[in-house]
Amino acid sequence: MAYKFVDNYREQGARKKLVVLLRERGIGDERVLKAIGKVPRHFFFDETFWNQAYKDIAFPIGDGQTISQPYTVAYQTELLHIQKGDKVLEIGTGSGYQTCILLELGAKVYTIERQANLYAHTIKVLPGMGYKANFFLGDGSKGIEEHAPYDKIIVTAGAPFVPELLLKQLKIGGILVIPVGDEKSQKMLTVIRVSENDYDKIELDTFRFVPLVGDQAW
Repeated sequence: MAYKFVDNYREQGARKKLVVLLRERGIGDERVLKAIGKVPRHFFFDETFWNQAYKDIAFPIGDGQTISQPYTVAYQTELLHIQKGDKVLEIGTGSGYQTCILLELGAKVYTIERQANLYAHTIKVLPGMGYKANFFLGDGSKGIEEHAPYDKIIVTAGAPFVPELLLKQLKIGGILVIPVGDEKSQKMLTVIRVSENDYDKIELDTFRFVPLVGDQAW
């Protein structure tokens, strides 16, 4: 990919318009909107496709994966209620865009990607942008047990069920946000761990994600 880290008035203006659109679509957390307005999404695109970067659409990034639609990123992030210093596990690094939004909110991010090409690319691009996360290559459906427990867990791929291993890596009082359904559509779930063995689950809107692949998924 031919990346030039240039962020001029045109891109900045496009981000402002994107923030207005997301606010109109119901995103109300101003901290999330501020992060969306700051992270240069076009840096995650080949220069040829920069004109697509600030449309509210998902876009292919290779290896059968996509950079998520900005609305979806904002929606999931809002559900996490990120507080500065939160230890967050992200399942599915992908392009790294969602990672940057979490970092902008002050989270300490542990992010795992199963696609070696995406992993190799992201561990170069994000530090080049000034973002520091803890990157891992592996099966995200099993989480990252050695660094558990986590305040928040976000899954950025569609799962057939909520993996038990992820639930066990969540702190009591912690929040897991995950899309669950079949390969065509999923319902967004918020799962709150209320005690050692008890969880509250809230079913929300319908989305369509790429499938979560792994030992505890498809």
